[in-house]
Parts: sequence; C-alpha cells; structure tokens
Amino acid sequence: MRAVVQRVTQASVSVGDEIVGRIGTGLCVLVGVAQGDDEHDATALAAKVVGMRIFEDDGGKMNRDVIEAGGGILAVSQFTLLGDLRKGRRPSFGDAMDPERASVLFERFCMEARELGVAVETGRFRTHMRVAIDNDGPVTLLVDTRRAF
Repeated sequence: MRAVVQRVTQASVSVGDEIVGRIGTGLCVLVGVAQGDDEHDATALAAKVVGMRIFEDDGGKMNRDVIEAGGGILAVSQFTLLGDLRKGRRPSFGDAMDPERASVLFERFCMEARELGVAVETGRFRTHMRVAIDNDGPVTLLVDTRRAF
C-alpha cells in the first residue's frame, strides 16, 4: 500500500456539494492499494501513519504523533498513486488492485487507525471527490509498505 501523508490544520472531502468528511488538525492520508497487498499491509500502514512523529512539541521539534497532537485522520482512497508513467504520457494503472478488493483493504486501514485511538473520517470509495487540504508546514511524506520501514 502506498500513502501520501500531509500534516494539516484542516482538511475536508466533498462529493458534489456535500462534505462527507472533515477534520481539523491532523493528517490527510491519500491511500493507494496495489496488486498483491493484503491485510498485513493495511495494518502496517495504519501503525506507521498513526505513529509518525511529525507534529511539533513545545520546543518546536517534530516529536508528537497525531494522537499526542489531538488530531484526526482524513483518509481518502486514491488509486492514482499507483499510476505508472514510465511508458509515455498517459498513466497506466495496472499496478492498482481491483476496486472491490481495494475497498476492503482501505477500510481495514481505517479500522486499524481507529483501533489505535484516532478519529478517522473518509471520502467515498469510487466516487469523484474534491479534497481541500490546508497543509501545515508544509509537511508531506510518502509511505510505501513495499519499502522497508
């Protein structure tokens, strides 16, 4: 699984004119599920994201995780993170998992993050969404369960 993690002061996701998920301080996590990913990837990704110490402590150092910062997670499924542009200008999405199985693993990621103590809001799987992000810092990190961490 692959994620783009952004530290935010606020973030929301809308479908049409309806806001379907919103957080204040926390993390906006764009999640892509790849062919071959499984429940272990979802669990590992959730643990890594929740444990990331990217919020500042009283001394101004990145020493707090999202729970210590009192934040939430806005998780948005995004298969385009698996896009491959090595051959031409139009991305290929052959590395992305089929939507039915990807949905299960995305939900598993969200469930695992909730079980770790974080409030998690989401978008709507397989719909056109608009994501509004107020990136704080900016702080943006890439996490991939296929790369050792």
